[in-house]
Amino acid sequence: MKKVLAGLFSISLLLLSACSGPKLEPLSSDAEIWAFGDSLTYGKGAASGQDYPAVLAGLSLKRVINAGVSGETTTQGLDRLAQLLEYDSPDLLILMEGGNDFLRNHDIGLTKANLAQMIELAQRRSIPVVLVAVPQKSIFLSPAEIYSELAETYGVILIEDELTDLLKTPSMKSDTIHLNGSGYRALAEVIYRRLIQVEAL
Repeated sequence: MKKVLAGLFSISLLLLSACSGPKLEPLSSDAEIWAFGDSLTYGKGAASGQDYPAVLAGLSLKRVINAGVSGETTTQGLDRLAQLLEYDSPDLLILMEGGNDFLRNHDIGLTKANLAQMIELAQRRSIPVVLVAVPQKSIFLSPAEIYSELAETYGVILIEDELTDLLKTPSMKSDTIHLNGSGYRALAEVIYRRLIQVEAL
């Protein structure tokens, strides 16, 4: 009986933790979301219109801009985001970048610093951020720890395991590092559900 009660107590704590996490202000009907990242945002490996930003737009009924550039590193992404924010400002930024840094064995401290500066650029403009963790290059894929560290430091929404899980699933991939149409749809659905959970939608 004690073990059962202990188990129920643990589950309750997990539920309370999930409910007490960061929340977002509801997005207006004309809100603009930027999906910012590299080829996984751009949609490499899928047909036109099957990228996750396009699918998310259909699910959320919001304007979702695909701001993905294939092959981009976080150093390049930081420069690009800074330039874009000089001219426009979204209502929400979905940040999913770092994979090319890992593939090219860039210093992980620099990758973390670049991502931190991207988050800071957004937060200085009061733009909420959803951070999507990218797996490091290894035999057994797992999300790089820098993403959870950044989420805790900056209080942003984190989608931690789902991309890694999709990249471990052969039926969801077009090649070793990219998703296919089904994979991008699954990723969009994960992000859509999280936005509902944090009360943005």
